[in-house]
Amino acid sequence: MTVMDEWVVAACTELGLDPTQVPVPVVLDLARDVAHQVLRPGAPVSAYLMGVAVGRGADPATVAARLTELAGSWPVEMGGGGGPDGPVSDPGRD
Repeated sequence: MTVMDEWVVAACTELGLDPTQVPVPVVLDLARDVAHQVLRPGAPVSAYLMGVAVGRGADPATVAARLTELAGSWPVEMGGGGGPDGPVSDPGRD
């Protein structure tokens, strides 16, 4: 069992959830895609939004696919690329 597996089991136990229902790879892939294509702080927020949608009955894989597609189409000028938290600042344009 990995540390991630242990964490998920412990967190699920604490929250009264079934750890077998947690699609860890799907959530991690979504977080990676948002962090790299939009901005790093968007990753945990997107994971939270995914959780809200799933809690309301949406399919986790469908939610992740939709958000990943959105992140992939996110315009560079709106936040993607350049640095870990978005575009590199251009002092002449700020």
